[in-house]
Amino acid sequence: MTTIAIVGAGPGLGAAVARRFGAEGFAAGVISRNQERADGLAAQLVADGVQARGFAGDVRDPASIGRALESVTEKMGPIEVLQFSPLPQKDFMRPVMETTPADLVGPVEFSIYGAVAAVHQVVPGMRFLGADRGTILFVNGGTALQPRAHLTGTSVAFAGQRAYIELLHETLREDGIHVAQLVIGGAIVAGDKDKDPEVLAGVLWDLHDRRDRLRVEVATG
Repeated sequence: MTTIAIVGAGPGLGAAVARRFGAEGFAAGVISRNQERADGLAAQLVADGVQARGFAGDVRDPASIGRALESVTEKMGPIEVLQFSPLPQKDFMRPVMETTPADLVGPVEFSIYGAVAAVHQVVPGMRFLGADRGTILFVNGGTALQPRAHLTGTSVAFAGQRAYIELLHETLREDGIHVAQLVIGGAIVAGDKDKDPEVLAGVLWDLHDRRDRLRVEVATG
């Protein structure tokens, strides 16, 4: 059995993705900043029939997220799929003229430094699995494609992450590692035909399984 590691896992999309991949035989390593929260989510997933375990890791601390992913591999087996989908903090979303250099530190640490640390931790193992096995999935918001003046932190940081994703896509496909991005505009809402967590989890499974698309836009705008 191989593993999906979900960075920024929560009871909505993260749990839905763990169940979807679990149905396909994956174990799920769910990573949250808080160990108690991660353990609680893992317990819920186990009750749903998913082999899951919780890990603590802070995306704003590259060493922390690296250790968390290393623990996933040690305790659950090789990571075949990495999903990087932490939810941005509200204080990242300031109007442009109220955003200082200090205000951009958090968003950049969150969306770029954390992503780079996570990728560097998992790629060697994905290469070891062999061609056409590893997948790296990024989930972010509509400001990745369309910056908004009242959401400056995420507009800047998601744009940087988007550039990084495209560079990874071009580089890692030579190793048979697939990189894809799912962009979601607005809140994830249960029952919404486009933004229901279970629907989005299915989209992410297809991105892994079909391995033929760099980016998908879902209800952006």
